[in-house]
Amino acid sequence: MTDNDTLQTGLNYELLVEDALRSVVRSSLRIVEKVGLPGETHFYISFLTNYTGVEIDDHLRVKHPETMTIVLQHQFADLVVGETEFAVTLFFGGKASPMIIPFEAVTSFNDPSVGFGLQFGMADDDDHDDDDDDSADYGRNAGPDISQKDGDFNGDNDHSDKSQLGDQAPRNSDNGSGNSADVVSLDTFRKRPTK
Repeated sequence: MTDNDTLQTGLNYELLVEDALRSVVRSSLRIVEKVGLPGETHFYISFLTNYTGVEIDDHLRVKHPETMTIVLQHQFADLVVGETEFAVTLFFGGKASPMIIPFEAVTSFNDPSVGFGLQFGMADDDDHDDDDDDSADYGRNAGPDISQKDGDFNGDNDHSDKSQLGDQAPRNSDNGSGNSADVVSLDTFRKRPTK
């Protein structure tokens, strides 16, 4: 979309907010790249494995054909954060698995140590047909739901391989302090379809 198109159609605040929130993910990873993970900080990052530019091992893509959640905590190396993507090496069963993940492929970002989470919509404007709008379908492409309660992360992600993650597997972090994840859903900012 050109600047002239923007002037004629109006500002896309939804896109501006999503870009701003993705910069939080980028900035957080840049801090970790420079100084490591402070204290109990660790990240759960979910992303679309079939998104253009995602590079992961073939066996991981077969196991996770749509989405995958990675944990940056104890067993990761070579974190390099760029403007549009980040690269990291994770270890599954002792085997190094380098990956490259564009920030636009990220569907959720969570730091359970402080109860912070971001959730990004996955709707593609090209797939959206205005003639078939149905308010019941609104949000059908929203990212996975993240909940800190009892360390339970619910969504479309397959967590069947937690045992292979070793120290990367989610832990029960509910210590009775009443902290819960503050998930910011972009659906809050989306315009509801009108009929």
